[in-house]
Order: sequence, then C-alpha cells, then structure tokens
Amino acid sequence: MTCLWRTTTLAALLALGLASSALAQTATPDPGPPPPPPKAAQPPGKEPLGVDVTLTSKTIIYMKGNGSWDNALETLQDAYKSVYAFIDKQGIRRAGPPMTIYTEFDDTNFTFQASVPIAEVPKDPPKGDMAIGETPTGKALRFAYKGSFHLMEDTIYNAIPEYLDEKQLEPTGTFIEEYQTDPVTTPEDKFDISIFVLLK
Repeated sequence: MTCLWRTTTLAALLALGLASSALAQTATPDPGPPPPPPKAAQPPGKEPLGVDVTLTSKTIIYMKGNGSWDNALETLQDAYKSVYAFIDKQGIRRAGPPMTIYTEFDDTNFTFQASVPIAEVPKDPPKGDMAIGETPTGKALRFAYKGSFHLMEDTIYNAIPEYLDEKQLEPTGTFIEEYQTDPVTTPEDKFDISIFVLLK
C-alpha cells in the first residue's frame, strides 16, 4: 500500500506538472483550449480515505480471546482455525467474509472476537470461548487497506487518528477488520482488508 504522505506528494507533483504544461502552452501563438483541472484527490482505483457507512447487524459465530500486537496475526489465525473447524463440522453456511472485532486494546495487548457471519443460528450452538452473537451497528468510517498485515500500523492505522482529528469525529473505541482475503490462508503481504471505525 502507498503511504498517505507519498500519495499526497505525488498528487502535488502531478498538479505542478500540469500547471507548468499549461504555462508553456500559453506562451505559444495558438495555446488551444485550457487543460482540464487535475483530479488530485485520490489515485485511480483507490478508495477515498474514510468512507461514511452505516453498519447493520449480522449474526456471527465468534471466538473471543486476548493477544499481544507482537504476534497478532498468529493469534488471530489460531482463533479462525477453531471457528472454521466448528462451522465445517456443523455444516453451517457462511454469510460473509470473516472479521475481527476489537473490543479493547492498548499499546501492547488487545481483546478480540474472531467472527464469521452465518446464515442461521445452528441447532447445537458452540460453548466456552466460542459463541453466537451480533456484529456492532451504527455509523462508521471505512478505510481500505491492501498489503502486509504487519505494516498496517505504520500505514493505515497511523493515518486514521489524523483523519478523525481533522474531521473532528469521535470513535467509540470499537473497530472491525473485515477480511476480503482469508486471514488463515492469505500470504502475510497480500491482505485485503476493510477497516471499520465505529463513531459516537
């Protein structure tokens, strides 16, 4: 994923290059029509930073647990393997991509629910650390990320607080990672994730 500062820099350079080209054209006897204004807001094919969405309730099977950020991916993968095993054993139909719901976190540790949306509640529900529940609902911002799981903190997660401060938005303290690529089988540097930040 391209860092936000790099995207901004490239957009500024593009605008500068188009402006220089326009000045050169006006110096000729026949300048022709003026060039169209540059669209520097976002690179082609990339979702804008912070898209307004409204999250609706989904029924999920989830495994709750705790982990440290140092080995977050391994912790989450182990949890998803357990959820997948239960779903496959019960013959439960999935109804959406897996998602991690982070309920508490600090600089070193986090509490999570490794969740998979399902079409209907099973007759024999899970027990212990695995349970049936509902996803958080309400207003949220969606941030798209593609790349290394371990580089998210240095890229998208550094940009999110700055964006919230700029827009004067207050998060609830809950955020969700929805995996467009499977978190268990996807190579570490090929993740495609939608990050949802719940707002007050």
